[in-house]
Amino acid sequence: MTQVQWLLVLIAMTIVVVTKVASHDYGDALSKSILFFEGQRSGKLPPNQRMTWRKDSALHDGGYYDAGDNVKFNFPMAFSTTILAWSVLEFGNFMGSDLSNALDAIKWATDYFLKATSIPGFVYAQVGDPYADHNCWERPEDMDTPRTPYAVSKRFPGSEVSAEIAAALAASSLKKKNEEEEEEEGEFDAGEKEKWLTKIGKV
Repeated sequence: MTQVQWLLVLIAMTIVVVTKVASHDYGDALSKSILFFEGQRSGKLPPNQRMTWRKDSALHDGGYYDAGDNVKFNFPMAFSTTILAWSVLEFGNFMGSDLSNALDAIKWATDYFLKATSIPGFVYAQVGDPYADHNCWERPEDMDTPRTPYAVSKRFPGSEVSAEIAAALAASSLKKKNEEEEEEEGEFDAGEKEKWLTKIGKV
């Protein structure tokens, strides 16, 4: 093949790749990503639950199940909540009708994390026995595996999960604070937002 032929093949391949990427519906992917959180909910489900085939489960837990399991691993749940909160903080104005669902997802997680950190000196890091759970595939509504809670403390340290839960709560509180500021002062431009974030960072 000559250089011109190679160049034409390369250009054709680039056009195919660009066309393929442009054909993806990222708005639909965002909607489904947020809907996924609802499918992972644990506890007494709210009336606005969109996945109506899911029912109440693990009524003393709350939070989200992990990756199709019936166990709650608070480290990845906290990371997901942190990222979701920052995403809403930075891009919430572009989320359209999914914004309220994203805020509900954040609140569902933070309500659980506040419960998981409510006993001084302890941070609950996990709920459920992963070995029993991974040996038994069943819907959360039917689970009969132990709901054993595992906590970290000064005696049994776990700074990683504690720090990530703190990050999730902090990022979520920034979004809440941002909403309150907007309600009090009306919409503000990007420059005012930057000043506000700088002020919060110094507190």
